[in-house]
Formats: sequence, C-alpha cells, structure tokens
Amino acid sequence: MATSEEVARLAGVSRATVSRVLSGTAKVKDATRIRVEAAAARLGYQPDVAAQSLSGARSKTIALGFFANDVWTLSQLTRPQYHFHLDVLHHIEAAAAKAGYDLLVPSRPTSAASDSYVRLLRSRRVAGTIMVACPPDDVRIQALVESRLPTVFVDAIGAGPHATYVASDNADGARQITEHLLALGHRRIARITGTETDPSGRDRLAGIRAALGAAGIPEDPGLARRSDWSTEGAYRAALDLLETRRDFTAVIAESDMMAIGILRALHEHGLRVPDDVSITGFDDIDLAAFTQPPLTTVRQDTDAIGAAAVTSLLDIIDGGTPPPILLPTEVVVRRSTAAPRA
Repeated sequence: MATSEEVARLAGVSRATVSRVLSGTAKVKDATRIRVEAAAARLGYQPDVAAQSLSGARSKTIALGFFANDVWTLSQLTRPQYHFHLDVLHHIEAAAAKAGYDLLVPSRPTSAASDSYVRLLRSRRVAGTIMVACPPDDVRIQALVESRLPTVFVDAIGAGPHATYVASDNADGARQITEHLLALGHRRIARITGTETDPSGRDRLAGIRAALGAAGIPEDPGLARRSDWSTEGAYRAALDLLETRRDFTAVIAESDMMAIGILRALHEHGLRVPDDVSITGFDDIDLAAFTQPPLTTVRQDTDAIGAAAVTSLLDIIDGGTPPPILLPTEVVVRRSTAAPRA
C-alpha cells in the first residue's frame, strides 16, 4: 500500500502538503493540488480516514437522518410510502460520493432529549448532516438548528446560521395538476390527501385549494378523505369515499403510492380509469409509468434535490449561509386522465 511519503516524493511536495490537499483542511495552489491528486491516483493512495478524524482534520463523513427519531431508519425505507425517498437517497449518495464524502446512517433511535441526536453526531465526528422527511414535531430539528453542526433539511423545514432546507414547490405542483384536471373539464374532483401536519401534505392541499378557488369551484368536504401516505391507507380511504359518493369524475392523490391504492379501489367498484374516473398522483416514481393505465402525476426532480442538498451542506461546512432552495415541479401527462364523459 502506498504511503503519504511516497505521494509527497512523487508530487515534489512535503507530507504536510499532501495531508492538507487530501483532507481539505487548508487552501493550496491549484497547481499543487493537481500534482498531489495525480500522484495519489497514480500510486493508488487512500488516506486513513480514522487517523484524519483523530488528528483534527476535516471529516469527510455526512450523517443522514430520516423520518421520526423513534423509528428504525433503514427498515422504514422498505415501506411503500417511502419509495420516493429511496430515489432521493440515491441522488444524495451519488452527489456526496462525487464530492469525496461518505454517508453515515445512525440506525438506532436516540433518547427524547432534544440535544441527544446532536451529541451522537458529534461523537461520530461528522462534517454535517442531511435530514430527510422529519415530522414538524421532531425534537431533532430545533436541536440541529440551534447547534453549530452544518445541517440541510429535505422535505422538512429548518433554517438558521448553520442550517437550511431543500424542497420541491409542492403547492405549485398540486396547483398545476389540479388545473390539468380543470382544463379537461372536471368539476367534481375528489381528493385523498396525506397528513396536513407534514409540510408536503399541507402545501399540496393548499395548491389544490388555490386552483379550485381560482376556478370558482367551492370546496366540497364530502369529496375529501385523509390517509397516512401509504398505499393501503389510500385504498381504504377510497373505499370509504365510494361508499358514500359516486358523483366525482376525478381523484387527486397526494402521492403515486397512494394513487396505486386508489386505482385498486376504483377497479373493485367496477370503475374504469380514465373512462369513468380520472386519477392523478404526485412524485413520478418509476412505478408511475407502469401502472394500468400509466399514471398522470407531478414530477419531482430527485436528482436536483440530492445535488442541492449536498451542495448546500458543503457550502455551510465551508462557512457559507446558503438560502433555502425551492425546486420547480412539472406535470407528466399519461393515460390515467381524460375529459369526463358527457
């Protein structure tokens, strides 16, 4: 295995310079950095990350947190309602690797104390953390905002001197998909929504209401049902709706996985999509193109979300104060929507 001394000799610099270049602890001239990186690549040299941490060099590890603090993170990612977040994780992982960082996922819940999670991360000597889809009442949010640990929230809101957030424009996406149905001629539009306490659910519901209000269509509480973001929950919510109302011509689901459950409920009641009822989703997960019929939905740019989260975090680590980022969405029209029958 090559040593830092061999890299230094090949690059014509000191071992200290090799350490500074490969740990990122200090700025060096571009020409020097290029020589050191080329020498390290030629010799196949990999710095000892553990030794760097013990010596006080900049950590090259990013902690990744998901969902509520009282659940087992990795097992939660296997649940259908979190399919979208797996895609976000893929792009966070790719962006972090490109920047030379590894990801750490603390897999055991911490205590309910607000600063417990921060202490855990500091003990792991992480450079910063990316928190995905934490509920608004999660004590970790405020603890991280108040700490000096660089933090970026994704699908959660938190901002401060060392924290910011990245999110899709959920309200505008929901407005666009509702306007798509209105343009087709739908006026009796049912909706099956996620939890309003979740920022995404709250914003999507606001977008639906804004579009209906702009079209002069009064809100009909009888056409609204609440779910828990899961496929089964949406399926049961749709069955409950169909027990009492059959006069709607379209259904808005606040996620693609919810739309899949609603599709089953409609089929079981003998309703054809889109001949009898149109349906829309949100997220544009890979499964959306393979439902029967393929699902009209709102696309979130998971590549941009992952890249923006990592870029913003590295900016904070370097002393910057990046503003929150709200990423645009777009409607993807497939065969689950059509004009209502006369």
